[in-house]
Amino acid sequence: MDHEFQLNDVVEMKKPHPCGTNKWKIIRLGMDIRIKCEGCEHSVLIPRKEFTRKVKKVLSKQGE
Repeated sequence: MDHEFQLNDVVEMKKPHPCGTNKWKIIRLGMDIRIKCEGCEHSVLIPRKEFTRKVKKVLSKQGE
């Protein structure tokens, strides 16, 4: 899997959010990555290393 993420990419995580949705939008990049749940709009800030380990796949790229 490529580890190239961009702002506004929609990703699928390995575990679903408690609201039931598994789709997250990347809203901040850096050493930490902030992602926002597409279902309930809750945002989470996690370290990049942990994010790359927990992401399952990229559903849509920013340019699409």
